[in-house]
Formats: sequence, C-alpha cells, structure tokens
Amino acid sequence: MTLKQAQHLVDQWIKQYGVRYYNELTNMALLTEEVGEVARIMARLYGEQSAKPDENLDLADELADVLFVLICIANQTGIDLTEAFEKNLQKKTNRDKFRHINNPKLKN
Repeated sequence: MTLKQAQHLVDQWIKQYGVRYYNELTNMALLTEEVGEVARIMARLYGEQSAKPDENLDLADELADVLFVLICIANQTGIDLTEAFEKNLQKKTNRDKFRHINNPKLKN
C-alpha cells in the first residue's frame, strides 16, 4: 500500500465509521497519547522497565495507531504525505549526506 492509498483508505474509513474527523487539536492530543503508548511498550520491551503480568505489549498495533492518527492530521490539513515524505528525505540527504558516515560514534 502506498502512502496515497493509505490516506484515501483512512479518509474512507472516517466517512463510513468515524462520522467526521476530530478537530486538529484533538487529533494532536490523540497522536501524543498514541506515541506515549509506543514509548511505554519500548520501555518494557527494550528498556529497563518490566511489564505488568497481563499488559498488552503489541508494538505493531500501537505503531499502526500512531500512523492512523498521523494520516488523519495530514488528510484534514491537506498534506500529501507522499510528497511531504519525498521532500523531507531529500532535505535529510542534502543536510546529512556526510554527517552520519563521518560520525566516529556510529562506526562498528
């Protein structure tokens, strides 16, 4: 699935099941909440925190929640994520094409 297809699919889902998009500030709060859930799972799985006995640690599901809300924000603000991502990757390439390669901290 492409980003464009994902944006269309989320838009269709919102129109069919979600009634309407939450406003932008509500979606920003939801995005923050979902990122917090990813952080909780990362701390349990890869950090030093232990999980509660019946705690759900489904990282894939939480990352998908982040992506869903991010796509909602892009859709409601008129952002084409394919175009935005391509521009962002080019910006990073131009800015960092030698930075990481020459970073001694990243050498094996």
